[in-house]
Amino acid sequence: MNARGFYPTRESALARPRSPLADVVIFAGAAVLIWSLVRLSQTVDVPFDETTAPAAVSTDPGQLPYYAARSLLRMFIALAASILFTFVVATAAARLRRARAALLPAMDILQSIPVLGFLSFTVTGFIALFPGSQLGLECASIFAIFTAQVWNMAFSFYHSLTSQPRELDEAARSLRLTRWQRFWRLDVPSGIIPLVWNGMMSFGGSWFFLVASEAISVHNRDYALPGIGSYVAAATAEQDLSKVLIAVGVMVLLVIGVNFVFWRPITAWAERFRMGDSQGPDAPRSLVLNLLRRSHIPVLLGRILGRVVAPLDRVMSVFGLAEYPLRTSRRRRRAGDWAFGVLVVAAVTYGGYRVWSYLESTVGFDEVAHAFGLGLRTLLRVLVLLVLASLIWVPIGVWIGLNPRVSRLAQPIVQVLASFPANFLFPMVTAVLVATGISVDWAAILLMALGSQWYILFNVIAGASAVPNDLREAAASLRLPRKLWWRKLILPAIFPSYVTGGITAAGGAWNASIVAEVVEYGSTTLVATGLGAYIAQATSAGSGPRILIGILVMSVYVVALNRLVWRRLYALAERRYSL
Repeated sequence: MNARGFYPTRESALARPRSPLADVVIFAGAAVLIWSLVRLSQTVDVPFDETTAPAAVSTDPGQLPYYAARSLLRMFIALAASILFTFVVATAAARLRRARAALLPAMDILQSIPVLGFLSFTVTGFIALFPGSQLGLECASIFAIFTAQVWNMAFSFYHSLTSQPRELDEAARSLRLTRWQRFWRLDVPSGIIPLVWNGMMSFGGSWFFLVASEAISVHNRDYALPGIGSYVAAATAEQDLSKVLIAVGVMVLLVIGVNFVFWRPITAWAERFRMGDSQGPDAPRSLVLNLLRRSHIPVLLGRILGRVVAPLDRVMSVFGLAEYPLRTSRRRRRAGDWAFGVLVVAAVTYGGYRVWSYLESTVGFDEVAHAFGLGLRTLLRVLVLLVLASLIWVPIGVWIGLNPRVSRLAQPIVQVLASFPANFLFPMVTAVLVATGISVDWAAILLMALGSQWYILFNVIAGASAVPNDLREAAASLRLPRKLWWRKLILPAIFPSYVTGGITAAGGAWNASIVAEVVEYGSTTLVATGLGAYIAQATSAGSGPRILIGILVMSVYVVALNRLVWRRLYALAERRYSL
């Protein structure tokens, strides 16, 4: 075990001969990537007229490679923004007591706001921010994808920080590490494995909302950005299933390619930060990562960047505040708490008064009661989904997470399934429902599950793969019976990760209800009774008061569920089941 408390992988202990062929491959790949980014960036900031903007894109299959590249660029920009947000906000919530009191409820509420809810209020603002340019619509689309990715990652990293092993926390205190030092030398390494898996899940889950974020329909206006999501929307409107299937095939190739080039190397690299005193017999491997390790280029780039980063690290380490400075007096701490509480109460009171006045002068409060009744129907669907997803995916996730060989084979399959945007299949689902007469009220549960169940699976895989190998070897040495092995080792070990997956799956299910409760194909539209359909219809009609009511009611349901169930499970996980 190294000085940071993490066990180095077997590959890091071996000297790898450098290969000129690896240099050529890496250089060629980097050149193609840079050339693609330059070409794509030239097509982002093009003239844009809100009144004459196209409502659909061309459905020529020859345009799909270009559309796919544009969609990937948006998703990776959103991923970078999600990582930055996660590092800042999750760390503040875990380390600062007053920030936690405000940030956790805010994250609960923001997670409950659907993607269409964000689009309803941000599209106009982004267009006004970049007048005459398509960049405003691009920013609105990227922001929508960001909101579909960030919450799962933020909750995962927050949990990793709050459940760090006590001995590592005590070592950081004894060494008087600054906040900067502790973050990069302890916090990020200890949380990197679940963060990578949840980042993979968030990236895959955002495919589900690609249609809504690229083919935008708000305030009785339609906007379309070049992308694979808007292509599917246009093909669906044309009732051309062959073009929809072509787009599905391209999307599957994209997911496999991104998994091979990006996610697989990162998951293999993250194994170096696994905690424990022993290592599993078969660590994850990646052809791309091995190629990078055989090349001289990463070493040269590391030396160049090191000369830039090292001075910044020294400055932040010298002038950064100590992680545990001298104690603040009780009077000063109490005065700060009172000031913070008064500020929060004043902001909430003023915001509540403005919302009350706005609703009273527009649609009235009978509409609020109606929305709460619809929310009960959607809540029932969410609860059924969570129970079924847990029964199915917890055993499968443990099996995958504990077997690296299985993980290598299953990871791309699971990634394709999780990344597959189920709403691409909605045209065919609509045709089946019409032909069979099955109620969309029941089918909506399955459609919601296709977009949210994977959060539970990925978090269980991450939790199972992070179980220290010495504990597994001890259980094998003691020859624990299977029932006892599950009850005493596996379930307690994966419980914190399961809670993270459950809370994000529940939030994802509420979000997916907007897409799943209204399915359409051409002129045929099936609408389920629920809050998701209420918000989707209000957004399409541009009814501001009803959009606000739908978002507020959904936020109330999600926050109440989080506070009554998931937060208590979080506290139990931190108190009894953190390793």
